[in-house]
Amino acid sequence: MIRSSDRILTTHTGSLPRPEDLIKLMFAKEEGIPVENVALNERIATAVLEIVEKQIDAGIDIVNDGEVSKPSYATYIKDRLNGFSGESESLIYQDLVDFPTMAQRVFKDPGRSRRKTPGCNGEISVGDKQAVKKDIENLQIALTKNNFRNCFMSAASPGVISLFFSNHHYPNFETYIYAVAEAMKYEYEAITNSGIGLQIDCPDLAMGRHIQYAALDITEFQKQAELHVNALNYALENVDPELVRIHLCWGNYEGPHHCDVPLEDIINIAFKARVSGISFEAANPRHAHEYTIFDTVAVPDHLVLIPGVIESKSNFIEHPELIAQRIEKMAKRIGREQLIVGSDCGFGTWVGQAAVDPDITWAKLSALSEGARIASERLWK
Repeated sequence: MIRSSDRILTTHTGSLPRPEDLIKLMFAKEEGIPVENVALNERIATAVLEIVEKQIDAGIDIVNDGEVSKPSYATYIKDRLNGFSGESESLIYQDLVDFPTMAQRVFKDPGRSRRKTPGCNGEISVGDKQAVKKDIENLQIALTKNNFRNCFMSAASPGVISLFFSNHHYPNFETYIYAVAEAMKYEYEAITNSGIGLQIDCPDLAMGRHIQYAALDITEFQKQAELHVNALNYALENVDPELVRIHLCWGNYEGPHHCDVPLEDIINIAFKARVSGISFEAANPRHAHEYTIFDTVAVPDHLVLIPGVIESKSNFIEHPELIAQRIEKMAKRIGREQLIVGSDCGFGTWVGQAAVDPDITWAKLSALSEGARIASERLWK
């Protein structure tokens, strides 16, 4: 994991606003409307270039491709892996059960309402080996044109794939998640072998508590979370941990979140992942207080923490001074050299997601960079 000895570095969680014309093309493709693949691929490539340039302009130190080629951070695998053409059960969000009117708002989001999550009904294997190669190529070209180096790409964890895509083929859940892990090795290794950092999105370790495992008590959930981490480690067995970070997420939707599992109940499980960085929500009203767990929780020396210091579901542009204060609170507890800062979650989790205005997204990322600059001046004075 990239570290700095003289300032706080900035990054974000992955997805960023896609250009409106690209959104229309991707909506059409998801809905089965014929789309000219050459035109789509060309627009994705130019969108990656545009988004990399905007991140650099905003002062972000570790940039990515904005996930612009994917319909979402998790459901894209249906187009890359074989074995997914069945039906999936509807997901129940435990916090939204108590607030049905809010649930209607959440699931009517233009992006979320269009997502496709077919169930697993056959042997899982890699189907499209070219998609990740094209993603890598697009990002590398954009970086070269901007003479920029520090970067990452996102990929779904075996656990979050198992959350969204129901198993109707394998004899039990453990066999299923390890089959997913085996297939995802190809993508993880392709990204890291290219020299690009890998972020694995693991909302299953947090959001999974109030969706996939809401019926379990906390002890039983923790056992399942351990299984998820073990499967992830299996998928990463040939990958250098220094190139990998994970992202913990309680669900990137504006909802009550009063059923979210506390960070202190899962952080030690996350520490067992074969990675060198952990990104997590730390800015929104449900999780902003949890920095205090690091008064007693020791962070392993090999890990960098990447707390969110700006929200991903609010159109408020955080004041740089507030961001600096949040950074300093974390640095006081874990040390400035073990800290990179980012966003709570993504700004384009699903194609067409409309929570934060695109222009405000870039303003928030600029504020993030300014807040990190202010905090760095104080922490290294």
